[in-house]
Amino acid sequence: MHRPPRAPSAAPEATPSEHGAADGSGPDAGDGAVAALVARARDGDRAAFGELYGTFAPMVHAILIGRVARRVDVEDLAQEVFLAAWRGLGGLRSDAHVGGWLAVIARHAADRFHARARPRPEPIPETLPDGRAADGARVAEGAEVLELLRALPEAYRDTLAMRLVEGMSGPVIARATGLAPDSVRTNLSRGMRQLREALRRRGWR
Repeated sequence: MHRPPRAPSAAPEATPSEHGAADGSGPDAGDGAVAALVARARDGDRAAFGELYGTFAPMVHAILIGRVARRVDVEDLAQEVFLAAWRGLGGLRSDAHVGGWLAVIARHAADRFHARARPRPEPIPETLPDGRAADGARVAEGAEVLELLRALPEAYRDTLAMRLVEGMSGPVIARATGLAPDSVRTNLSRGMRQLREALRRRGWR
């Protein structure tokens, strides 16, 4: 699981929840609770925006990491997404569909990033966050899997990144994105099949 990016400075002192989409303990995307949070955030309630951030940050991060190679760029883009969301809440047509709206902002942010500059490959770290030496082979394997995941069709890429990178369950993905549960299951099944086939062609067993 990634370390969620800090709350955007445009929403000063917002306190994002540590729960939310990744473990299903936050508000359900698309229900009245989320719509109420959006309405409060639009009126300037920083705590409400923090709750939205905590709920949808894993989804946004997964979408970005499925498109952008370097984690430092992903973290920066995540900040851009939530800053744009904070500024643009007034233009959101349906408060209950904020998850899908954030997903669109995230995809556009990644597109703009690639239009601005060609990203450099992310270097393999020499140490893990706890100071232990990193397993270079394992890190390289993970980078190869992400490279192949990024080549999948968009629907499969996004849902697989949410599942494999963020650890979001199928029902949580459905609530966050607004997709039907059957669509999420289909995307995960077909995406995993394509990813396994791509790995097989690379010589993985």
